[in-house]
Amino acid sequence: MKARVLVVDDDLSIRETFERHLTRLGHEALVVASAEEALNALAEFDPSLVITDVRMPGMDGLELLRRIREACDTQVVVITAFEGMKSAITAMREGAYDYLTKPLDLDHIDLLVERSERDRSLRRRIRHLTAETAEGSALDELVGQDPKMIEIYKTIGVLSGNRATVLITGETGTGKERIARAIHFNSPTAAEPFIGVNCTAIPESLLESELFGHVRGAFTGAVDRREGYFDLAGSDTIFLDEIGDTTPEFQAKLLRVLEDREFFPVGSERLRHTEGRIMAATQRSLEADVRDGRFREDLFFRLQVVEIRVPPLRHRRSDIPRLTEHFLAKLRDELHTDVRGITGSALGKLTEYHWPGNVRELEHALTRAMVACRGPLVDVEHLSLRGGELLKGDLETCPADDRLATVEATHVQRILDRTGGNKRKTARILGISRPRLDRLIQKHNLELPE
Repeated sequence: MKARVLVVDDDLSIRETFERHLTRLGHEALVVASAEEALNALAEFDPSLVITDVRMPGMDGLELLRRIREACDTQVVVITAFEGMKSAITAMREGAYDYLTKPLDLDHIDLLVERSERDRSLRRRIRHLTAETAEGSALDELVGQDPKMIEIYKTIGVLSGNRATVLITGETGTGKERIARAIHFNSPTAAEPFIGVNCTAIPESLLESELFGHVRGAFTGAVDRREGYFDLAGSDTIFLDEIGDTTPEFQAKLLRVLEDREFFPVGSERLRHTEGRIMAATQRSLEADVRDGRFREDLFFRLQVVEIRVPPLRHRRSDIPRLTEHFLAKLRDELHTDVRGITGSALGKLTEYHWPGNVRELEHALTRAMVACRGPLVDVEHLSLRGGELLKGDLETCPADDRLATVEATHVQRILDRTGGNKRKTARILGISRPRLDRLIQKHNLELPE
């Protein structure tokens, strides 16, 4: 990863060392002897990282740091001597990315530049998310006029005007993240980042580090300090999907964030503060998990300041024609197809189907149908409702108090049978992680085909 590094130091030997080393690593380096020269070169050279000494004739490195932070978002690293720890503390308080101590450790420089570029790339990705607006995909794909959806739209409108913590519950594929995005992108902070984190997509051992960051040496492989999503989000939105699948240890740390707005990076004794708004989602029944001791009751109440319950698609069948029309128009552009609509018989089949995968499954079914279709209209022969013999009658035979659990167990078992017990394929078809699949197999005492 190539970087553009501006080095500021009045010591010629240090400038030459940096220039040789950075150039040898393939980076582009510009070395100058004073802060004034650095400011003059800033716009033209456009560095991705500035490394500056603190003590220099004329303007010192701390003043240069302040000037750069006012002018742009380029990261600045300061160089201090061992007896200059007070300068390092001041520099970090003023917004320095990191500091180096003399004598310089070239290996540390390598890691620092690499980490800076990685974080810069992540920041660019987060800034890219802000290009979405209230007219963006998050709102466009909240389609439906069912009374249950109208109530959700009203709640989105209320929540968009405040920063209350939100818990969004509903089956997989119902559009929980889209609702969270709609709240964010319809709010006064719509231009700020929305950071979505799927708690089951990140290994449990790394989830805390991803969210809270870590210090160098905190665990095996932690070769350098790293900021977490809460640092990067600042006062903006963190969306924690599948919060119900997190460990009790993580739940305790998240509780502290909600109560005190504080957290410790992994391996650090230095508290960090956050003003980020937290929204969470789960397909689990957290009330049941609290009763069974799998989820902290105090965290549940902290998350459930406002709860939005998203109905499954089978409970708002009147929206299926409207959703179908929406997806056909969207997919027509994505797939570059001439398919213009759907026959009445095919739409009837879609309306009668049970949709265990909800809106997401409907979109995938229409994608497959449009790929298979060679004419202007999708017909019954083009529909392949995979996963899918779970029709309305199957559900109605389930015990009233256990319908969701029974449907979940039946669906997972059928996919396991279809894949011959191949967990990787099963997880991919279900759209979940391997660890979560293992937990479902254990939860429902499912059998792997021999």
